[in-house]
Amino acid sequence: MAVLVTGGAGYIGSHMAWELLDAGAEVVVVDSLSTGFDWAVAPGATFVRGDIGDMELMSNVVARYGVESIIHFAGSIVVPDSVSNPLLYYLNNTTKTRNLLEVVARSGVKHFLLSSTAAVYGDHGPVPVREDASLNPESPYGRSKLMAEWMLADAAAAHNFAYTVLRYFNVAGADPKGRAGQSTPGATHLIKVASETALGKRPFMQVFGDDYETLDGTCVRDFIHVSDLVSAHCLALGRLRAGGSNLTVNCGYGHGHSVLDVIESVRRVLGSDFPVRIVERRPGDPASIVANAGLARAELGWKPARDELDLIVGDALAWEAELSGRNVKREQSRPRAVLSVE
Repeated sequence: MAVLVTGGAGYIGSHMAWELLDAGAEVVVVDSLSTGFDWAVAPGATFVRGDIGDMELMSNVVARYGVESIIHFAGSIVVPDSVSNPLLYYLNNTTKTRNLLEVVARSGVKHFLLSSTAAVYGDHGPVPVREDASLNPESPYGRSKLMAEWMLADAAAAHNFAYTVLRYFNVAGADPKGRAGQSTPGATHLIKVASETALGKRPFMQVFGDDYETLDGTCVRDFIHVSDLVSAHCLALGRLRAGGSNLTVNCGYGHGHSVLDVIESVRRVLGSDFPVRIVERRPGDPASIVANAGLARAELGWKPARDELDLIVGDALAWEAELSGRNVKREQSRPRAVLSVE
């Protein structure tokens, strides 16, 4: 029985496909390529180019490939963009997830893993946040994801399937084997931006505010390596397959690093300096948010392997160097078998 990965041509989804294939799973990827790349899809996966909100397409994919489990990554993720264009986020993250859940209910899919976010909590300060904390998202992005969580819980209660919600903190790094990484032009991920600037791909980087109530005045985040994140997903899927009940877990390391900490790490790992400018705060950015990840460790048996800022930064820099050696435009235009489902 196949595992369907939505958004499997994107950053986290591409890592997920590799992780599943390494474990011997049959993998189907559906991605519209609005932000992803066909060359990023693991070669062993079946690739269907399409929109996850298209219920006819998704029903046909589930039926054709015997999909038993869905891991849902597809969506929009940039907090400032969600403030300026909230309806796009409610379409991509909420409405299209609702359509996908209808396919699950109709098709008899047994397991559903939802990519969610720490943005559902809002600004809880430096104390590690538990899953039972109050939910007070401060951006349309966070609200769109929280609405998806609510829909998933209601749908699972009404239909015969089980789910796990994984609330990500700040995902960073790249596949240590060099097979995948963050490749989106103009990406806003802090470690990605700092790595690009350090390697001369950007003339400078901006720090959005240095007057927060944190130790150095810059925002504090819990950075989790993408490889550890997809490992948590595999463990969550195994738990559901073994009859595990519905679960919501945080995915983070339980300690934070400030924006300036990250910049110093990039300088340290690369051994060179790069220009940084302090600018005004962005709307929707909480000062500090750090995970209490005890539930993931207890329920999933999750044991992070790459919990070290310089290690995360090193993998990110290695991927940036890899991208510099590629002709990405040529790879994007290279013929790739894309199956249509009728």
